[in-house]
Amino acid sequence: EVQLVESGGGLVQPGGSLRLSCAASGFTFSNYAMAWVRQAPGKGLELVSAVASNGVTTSYADSVKGRFSISRDNAKNTLYLQMNSLKPEDTAVYRCAPLSQYKTPPGQGTQVTVSS
Repeated sequence: EVQLVESGGGLVQPGGSLRLSCAASGFTFSNYAMAWVRQAPGKGLELVSAVASNGVTTSYADSVKGRFSISRDNAKNTLYLQMNSLKPEDTAVYRCAPLSQYKTPPGQGTQVTVSS
């Protein structure tokens, strides 16, 4: 059974930073490109960032480019999202998923709230 557990969210002031983690189990993590998605209240799902299975190739939504950084540790079966220069519009529930399944992320997600 695929399990993805996100953590690291919280309340942060504009301009602050957070590092999200996603612990994976139940599948061969190192074989899959992975993604972070987010959903803000009243809005649709947004693909924030993705990383290839080997961690070399990454991609970002224009809304986060230059501020967020995705990475992975295949030895630890863990995906990360470093978020810097956070803005109020980054407020959302963040989830991780295999890139091929990013429209149906299985985990509960972690709440990120950017507010002064």
